[in-house]
Amino acid sequence: MTNVPDAAPRWDLSPFFSGLDDRSLVASIEEVGAEVERLRALCDEHDVRAGERRAATPADGEVAGRVLTAVNDLLERVRLAGAFLYARVSTDARDAEAARLHAQLQAATAGLSPLVKRIEAWAARLGADALADLDPVAADHHFWLSRGQRLASRQMSEAEEGLAAELGLTGGRAWARLHGDLTATLTATVDLPDEGSTEMPVTEARGLAAHPDGAVRRAAFDGEVEAWRRVEMPLALALSSHRGEMLVLNRRRGWADALEPALATNNVDRATLDALNAAVVDSLPAFARYHRAKARALGHGDRGLPWWDLLAPMGTPRRFAWPEAVAAVEDAFGTYSPALVDLVRRAVAESWVDADPRPGKAGGAYCMPVRDGESRVLMSFDGSFNSVQTLAHELGHAYHNTQLGLRPWLLRQTPMALAETASIFCETVMVESGLGAAGDDAGARLAILDGDLAGSAQVVVDIHSRFLFETALSTERGRGPLGPERMTELMAEAQTAAYRDGLDPDARHPYMWAVKGHYYTAFYNWPYTFGLLFGLGLYAAFRDDPERFRGGYDDLLGATGIDDAAPLAARFGIDIRDQAFWASSLAVITDRIAEAEALLS
Repeated sequence: MTNVPDAAPRWDLSPFFSGLDDRSLVASIEEVGAEVERLRALCDEHDVRAGERRAATPADGEVAGRVLTAVNDLLERVRLAGAFLYARVSTDARDAEAARLHAQLQAATAGLSPLVKRIEAWAARLGADALADLDPVAADHHFWLSRGQRLASRQMSEAEEGLAAELGLTGGRAWARLHGDLTATLTATVDLPDEGSTEMPVTEARGLAAHPDGAVRRAAFDGEVEAWRRVEMPLALALSSHRGEMLVLNRRRGWADALEPALATNNVDRATLDALNAAVVDSLPAFARYHRAKARALGHGDRGLPWWDLLAPMGTPRRFAWPEAVAAVEDAFGTYSPALVDLVRRAVAESWVDADPRPGKAGGAYCMPVRDGESRVLMSFDGSFNSVQTLAHELGHAYHNTQLGLRPWLLRQTPMALAETASIFCETVMVESGLGAAGDDAGARLAILDGDLAGSAQVVVDIHSRFLFETALSTERGRGPLGPERMTELMAEAQTAAYRDGLDPDARHPYMWAVKGHYYTAFYNWPYTFGLLFGLGLYAAFRDDPERFRGGYDDLLGATGIDDAAPLAARFGIDIRDQAFWASSLAVITDRIAEAEALLS
């Protein structure tokens, strides 16, 4: 590929707005508020709200078309301004003006959520099927209306939902923002072996978990844990308060437990999650074997792996310059389809990716849709194969967005469980390509396998520990507030249950409850496990019959916002309520564990 920058690039946001002082940005934020009010007036005029069941009329069909069109237009404007501002905030936590405008946009859109709930309640009142029969726009949105009809039974009164949305700005959202702001600016003092005491962002200290020097990994872990200890009280207060508000709202809305809303919003039923979790539990001994083998190879004996060595690199990892990373992803994607290769080239040519690590930049990685099929990707490139995997993963999301971009915004809203479909598939393609390039080189194969298994363990084992922690947190918070000491105890219990004897019991991470902002969206994490294993299952289907798979894959991606998970999976002959499917996906990982164990011995 030509015109690839030599160094990790920063993204280009100028196609959206020229800067924070762009008049069109300010006007867009103001117009969002005005459009919310116009939508409210439209709903008021035509009594779009909950009420007694009645037969839908042709006039109702026309109203449905107008309302749905108005919501899609509003979401398009919100997405453009919101993506631009979030991109600014997440690359510089100290950008006070971007944060102010982002908060202003959130305030302007606060009234949208209760309006959407009104529309859902109205669909339940008149019937989604009847509305779809009366108007072509409503027909296109039949699944969305049907889903809304289901969710409408879990709503408070219109006034209560409106009040909850307003109070959320200074309640749940504020607690989540406190966590984000505090952790983005938190620093750790790390006693580096050759440099002595060094202060750095806690995200940078966490990034040293994959450093080749074990002394550096241990020092970074100790410094990071001490940093979290300094802020344990406000973070425990934030999480306990946020969870308390969520539980009250869940109870008032009639949800059976804290998990039920997450299942509903992900279009996944409990039988599916039960089958997934059962397969995960059955796989935990294999992951523990991998961790014990790695512990022995690193000189820890039979006590298991200390937390600071979970991500320790093994083998002889290859280092990549940015152009080499892009070329590796392009080559891997070429084993699937020219369309994926074209996506890489477009992302590079249009500067979609911000990969340059720097102070104030958010940790982790994400891909966000902006408009039509256009995305922006955030990551911090460090030259490792893991970074190459991350690039492939996030560009998988971007490819997914190109398929969703053909639909109205309401029909692009893919639940988390299905949002990882393309990203995991593309990451798997990348790993297989990397192993193919490594050939018989044992050191190179071990480096790729260990990096992949470390990631899989995070998504299967660690996320299972988070699921166990969050289940316990929800139960205990229902009885009263929790302080940092109890949260730390619950986290330790969950890590022991998930990692088993693969983790050194005296070297766990006591503050993982504080690290993850995901807990501010209830049961946010398990969809990643779903996505990993669903993606592996799809990759297996691709290997079995490439041409048939290619013929339906793009259709599957484009439909993730218009169907439940089970019917979508059935298109590929997959029964996701059957534990055997998840076990077969996990078998791909356990086969890699077996090869890694042999190479480590």
